Amino acid sequence: MAAGNKRKYYMLGGKGGVGKTSCAASLALKFANNGHPTIVVSTDPAHSLSDSFAQDLSGGRLVPVEGVESPLFALEINPDKAKEDFRNRIQKRGGSGVKDIMDGMGLGMLAGQLEQLKLEELLDTPPPGLDEALAVSKVMQFVDSQEYSKFSRIVLDTAPTGHTLRLLSLPDFLDGSIGKMMKLKKKLASATSAIKSVFGKEVPQQDTSTELEQLKERMAKVRDLFHNPDTTEFVVVTIPTVMAISESSRLHASLRKESVPVQRLIVNQVLPPSGSDCKFCAVRRKDQMRALNMIRNDPELGGLKLIQSPLIEMEIRGVPALKFMGDMVWR
Repeated sequence: MAAGNKRKYYMLGGKGGVGKTSCAASLALKFANNGHPTIVVSTDPAHSLSDSFAQDLSGGRLVPVEGVESPLFALEINPDKAKEDFRNRIQKRGGSGVKDIMDGMGLGMLAGQLEQLKLEELLDTPPPGLDEALAVSKVMQFVDSQEYSKFSRIVLDTAPTGHTLRLLSLPDFLDGSIGKMMKLKKKLASATSAIKSVFGKEVPQQDTSTELEQLKERMAKVRDLFHNPDTTEFVVVTIPTVMAISESSRLHASLRKESVPVQRLIVNQVLPPSGSDCKFCAVRRKDQMRALNMIRNDPELGGLKLIQSPLIEMEIRGVPALKFMGDMVWR
């Protein structure tokens, strides 16, 4: 992974609490130490990237990771903040919506009927997954910027399984919903122009379509990025329990259905061998072996490259600990 020059994007995802952030942070550090200028980004609303690197990475901007000689920058994106910024831009460009248009033409009585179209409600109550999509959309702004073209690796620490799957299906939703919304706006524009010519009233021009088109275009880029095996790899992270393995199997089935390239499965927190097991450890190890056998026999996971990450007695926090973990996992 570190030696290759073609693949640029690595997404790490899986069930909550399996150690995705530690794996993502250690992979990003591994890339940087091997000479690849790297950005690691968390799109999970419950951020822990700051905890992993033991420094404040909040604020929605790229922050250089301390204690690393090669270029390594980290970013925690607040999806709720990104969603709010988007909504504010829409409202700033478009005023308060259809009612303002009608009131401006002296046709306030019709505004109530047009409000049944609920155009603004599409922004006030966004569909599931829109917050994650806006977060990745912001990442795409960094990727497209010439200022950040020097970065040859982008590592994404994604939210738990359900959020990731919603994100993958969102571009298709936007194609349909925003497309319908924009057609409706064009029809309204034609109607208001006709009314203006009759009543001689000026109609305030609205440009919310530009924001929606930009979002749509960025989501198309995200979709293409997710599906390109030459530039992107999704790494599934799990732990050796029956419940986690079952969810990982369903995740991989969904990723395969969406044509998202997956090659590796990280099994985190595996108990190392011991010559003198306590009873508790012996039972846990037996359960873990059963879970690992499930992986080998699972039609979804059996074909992936299996990487076991041992349970480490110390907390994985800070650059030295992440380097220690990365040297064991990312070989």
